[in-house]
Amino acid sequence: MAAIDTLTDKAIKKALKDAVAVGKPKRVSDGGGLYLDARPTGAGWWRLRYFSGGKEGMLSLGTYPDVPLKLARQRREEARSTLATGIDPSEQRKADKVAQASKAESARLAAAGLPGPGTFEHAAREWHARMAPNWSPTHAAKVLALLSNDLFPYIGVRPLAELTAPELLKHARRVEARGAIETAYRVLKVAGAVFRHGVQSGYCESDPTRDLKGAIVLPPAKHRAAVTDPAKVGELLRAIDGYQGTPVVRAALALAPLVFLRPGELRNAEWSEFDLDGATWTVPSTRMKGRLKAKLNGTAHVVTLAPQAVAILRDLHPLTGAGRYVFPSPITPERPLSDNGVLSALRRMGFGKDEMTGHGFRAMARTMLAERLGVAEPVIEAQLAHAVGDALGRAYNRTQHLEQRRDMMSKWANYLDQLREGAQVIPMQSRAA
Repeated sequence: MAAIDTLTDKAIKKALKDAVAVGKPKRVSDGGGLYLDARPTGAGWWRLRYFSGGKEGMLSLGTYPDVPLKLARQRREEARSTLATGIDPSEQRKADKVAQASKAESARLAAAGLPGPGTFEHAAREWHARMAPNWSPTHAAKVLALLSNDLFPYIGVRPLAELTAPELLKHARRVEARGAIETAYRVLKVAGAVFRHGVQSGYCESDPTRDLKGAIVLPPAKHRAAVTDPAKVGELLRAIDGYQGTPVVRAALALAPLVFLRPGELRNAEWSEFDLDGATWTVPSTRMKGRLKAKLNGTAHVVTLAPQAVAILRDLHPLTGAGRYVFPSPITPERPLSDNGVLSALRRMGFGKDEMTGHGFRAMARTMLAERLGVAEPVIEAQLAHAVGDALGRAYNRTQHLEQRRDMMSKWANYLDQLREGAQVIPMQSRAA
């Protein structure tokens, strides 16, 4: 075995002096691959010769006397330990330099209030950009808003690797304290997704939210408020007829119980989707509820329109028919009515949030069609554009049963007219096919 630790400071100084005297480099070995490269300039460089993966490598360990013999030997042993793990010390040094530079840059950006590589906001925006193509634009916007409002201002510039479970829980509790329990739950859920992206990207080693399961307890699910009592429905319909707001909002309110689509699907209605002569409204799959893949590959939803619904649309057409949207925003006609348009109108008419919501027209129709008019559930579900779990239900939805649904919608509209007039309609006992 070759000798090791053979050099002395005296031998090193002599080698440096000789290199200057002869004007040529001189190499003196300390063993184990470590040697001093004495230069004619009087400088001395510590080098380590090693083999990694069958190839020779060279690692600089500093200059003498800035790096004395003892420190050079220490660095040699550190490099040999790295080699023993199968890692090339030169490559490790390069990686360390990159990591140090990245850490310094992150610190600089953090001091300036900007998110650098590996910070929570940087990782979150990467994750969001990767996931957004699989989401609807509305969902993507909601996720980004949650990040921007409840996480970025507090931990955006922090490196992912430094964040802990207690710190994340503190910010979720802050959201919970303002009464937004579901939002607090989503804060941890979204943060967990960001951390998993961070692990996959090498920004951190683990997801601290995994230790926070059950920390935020969701309240029992509440059904959206809906009016289902016939007398109360009649009161609601009369209030809509007497609504003193804009004609566009009044028309949206009047149409909602006749089509019972989701509020967003109703608000975004476009004139090009309607065939008033054929009494149908064809809603593109891209505007229906569901994952983006289903939206892009799905089929359009056909809404059969009762004569009363067609009449509402024909009356509205002279007012908004020249534009794209059936219910345009009063502020920007190029955009649809806002989320709060119908909801605010219901409140102004005296129907509280525990009585009726924009989504409540669907629940109202679903309940009363079954209980009051005896309509078969698959027909109702098809009109609601609900996915039915059994094979028969799925076939029902594909064929759409337009004639049965058209008959149902006509009976429903007539029933609402009777309730509007204050009639006491007795529930039917038979089930329509």
